[in-house]
Amino acid sequence: MSERPPISPRSPRAALEPEQVPPPPKRSDRARNPFVIVGNAIFTILIILMIGAGATYYYGKQALESPGPLQEDKIVNIPARAGKRDIADVLSREGVINVNPWVFIGGVFALKASSDLKPGEYSFQKNASLRDVIATIVDGKVVQHAITIPEGLTSEQIVSRLSDNDIFTGSVREIPREGTLLPETYKFPRGTTRDQVIQRLQQAQKRVLAEIWERRNTDTPLKSPDQLVTLASIVEKETGRADERSRVAAVFVNRLRQRMKLQSDPTIIYGLVGGKGTLGRPIKRSEITQPSPYNTYVIDGLPPGPIANPGRASLEATANPARTRDLFFVADGTGGHAFTETYDQHAKNVAKLRASEKQIQNDTVEPADDPAPAAAAPGAADTNPTAATPPKPNNQKKPPRGRQGAAQQTTSPPVVQR
Repeated sequence: MSERPPISPRSPRAALEPEQVPPPPKRSDRARNPFVIVGNAIFTILIILMIGAGATYYYGKQALESPGPLQEDKIVNIPARAGKRDIADVLSREGVINVNPWVFIGGVFALKASSDLKPGEYSFQKNASLRDVIATIVDGKVVQHAITIPEGLTSEQIVSRLSDNDIFTGSVREIPREGTLLPETYKFPRGTTRDQVIQRLQQAQKRVLAEIWERRNTDTPLKSPDQLVTLASIVEKETGRADERSRVAAVFVNRLRQRMKLQSDPTIIYGLVGGKGTLGRPIKRSEITQPSPYNTYVIDGLPPGPIANPGRASLEATANPARTRDLFFVADGTGGHAFTETYDQHAKNVAKLRASEKQIQNDTVEPADDPAPAAAAPGAADTNPTAATPPKPNNQKKPPRGRQGAAQQTTSPPVVQR
């Protein structure tokens, strides 16, 4: 049995006093070393930084990869000279991103795209992530707007169309020379200057004209690419049907070979209104013989220049016209034309068209309840676009076709052409 330590009797006062706690052990000299203290501090800071970096990486990855708020594809314009904060504000306002602007800026830095953000109009896909949004702006693949320039417009009309289109900027310094623009469908980004558009249309026309001129039929009486464009512009204005262009071109080429006047109504109109393109009314009888450098009822051969900007198809048809002997054509009442080699055959086709149009007019116009007696209006002869019966020209074995381009008028049947 172990012995207990003897109990030392204490006075009541001494019993009330607390026992003395032994002093803490002294720190070792190693723990008090300043290098150890600094090392511990650095280690602690590194641990904190690693935890922060991990959290930042996780949050950043989530922010970059998470689907965006867009519910459908959307086109947004990033203005020129916009900074990263401005771009973030635009994207937030348009609903493309829903993160803090500083998160967007951080994403730009993380993807090393600070100097690669390009202004322009971009199409952002549905639910595009922040990474996708930044990549779209960096790639610079801006939205391309399709612009169609119809065949047969004058240069002034084309410039007017470009001026009315708000995707272009700037103004055209001068109207391009007639026939130097190629009608076609082009694609341009928003903000393209109108002068740049004109330059592109001119370059396309030069390229296409050179290709077609190299493949032309050298038997035609056309001596230069400019003459090809001039005749093609007349063909363009005479017919819009693809299956008729080469045959219409053949009529004019045959007339040039036989030194016959071309007699094309569109040339009369161009001589009257120039680049405006449209007359807005029927041609008057007096205007058929009105002197003009472009009036092919008066002048011999081709006019001094194009009357419009012909398209590729008309240029190709004119460079390689059909092999026919046709000298005349007139509307057939079905949207096409009837072609003939002689004036007598042509006159029969004209009479047939008149009869058809007269029948249509009788079927569509209701008789008046109380018809008034007919009276000749003063100057009526000058306002009718054609004569009732075209007189044969004197001293010509093959008289000219008469007027072209008049078949669109139903109230006064044409002598010749559309």
